[in-house]
Amino acid sequence: MSFRVTALAILLACSSCMQKEAIAPSGPPKFFIGNPYQLDGEWQYPQDFASYDVTGLSAPAEAEAGQITADNESYDPNALAAASPVLPLPSIVTITNLVNGLTLDVRVNDRGPAMPGRVIAVTPRVASLLGFPEDGVVEVEVVLNVQKTAALDAALGQGPKLTAAPEAGIEAQSLAPPGGGPSGPSQELSVQTADTGDADPGALSGVVTQGTPAPGPLYVQIPGFGHQDDADGELQQLYGLPAYVVPVFGGDRTLYAIKIGPYHSVADADAALLLVLQRGIVNPEIIVR
Repeated sequence: MSFRVTALAILLACSSCMQKEAIAPSGPPKFFIGNPYQLDGEWQYPQDFASYDVTGLSAPAEAEAGQITADNESYDPNALAAASPVLPLPSIVTITNLVNGLTLDVRVNDRGPAMPGRVIAVTPRVASLLGFPEDGVVEVEVVLNVQKTAALDAALGQGPKLTAAPEAGIEAQSLAPPGGGPSGPSQELSVQTADTGDADPGALSGVVTQGTPAPGPLYVQIPGFGHQDDADGELQQLYGLPAYVVPVFGGDRTLYAIKIGPYHSVADADAALLLVLQRGIVNPEIIVR
């Protein structure tokens, strides 16, 4: 992963996923949420989401083959798998590369990434299938498949019915050039996956679909203020930055977030996020709008 902001690289030198011992799993995969924890100095709050649809930045995971994932699998760089700091493990999510429109279902089976401003880390195989750029960082949307995740978690609760995260290999490809998605129906990239069996609710099709690219400007966001006055008070610490308060509608109440931007490169968004952290403001995130 390459970053143009030297100070950010120094601050986040230990930005790999949580370290795992390179040993065999002690048992079958397990359902896992976990308590709040710190990941490279930032607090993360795993939970059982009723819905989850977020945008942000993704990059390939930096774990080594053979390390043990948080849900007790052996990490495989060729698997259709990913790491999330907050989603239940395992979860089924749909990841879309917003720059080229490629979409793929994967299983989240680990914690990470540690890098602030990164919403999910994927195996090198997933990064290849979704056409991540050479520097590894790309705008993505991550959507939780609540129904499939619930079925998978229920199956694990009844006893292990889960194979390892399936591996995938490209068989054939018919795609529009990156950045120029088709205006008609989605095209499909045929991918062959390991046979996980009918009893496995975590089975993935391995099909990559081509949709319309939807890249957008990047913003640093500080979410979750219950009252606008609280958000306005925090805003005072962000003098000199293009920051403003916006209402966020969800559930049965209105929250208030601070947005900073827009930024038109990962380097600029990372630099803004670093300034926010340096001013003592916790849990900023990078979003795509």
